[in-house]
Amino acid sequence: AEDNYMEFAKKVKALADEVEYQLETQHGMRPSRVEGYESKNWILMDYDTVIVHVFHPEARNYYNLDKLWADGEEIEIELMED
Repeated sequence: AEDNYMEFAKKVKALADEVEYQLETQHGMRPSRVEGYESKNWILMDYDTVIVHVFHPEARNYYNLDKLWADGEEIEIELMED
């Protein structure tokens, strides 16, 4: 079980790293704040107008943000090109 947890933790970190890399290289966007990076359980990346959550499966199930936001309005976001 510990090996599986650590494998997912590596994936959480890798996903967060890739989101940050892609947004910076393709759109010049840098997060104003990143939280949870060291825990690799739930990484929150604050881009001011958008917040990115990258979860370990256990944390995602525990916090159940999908249920919290189920009745939220879905909006389309278009990135502005420089």
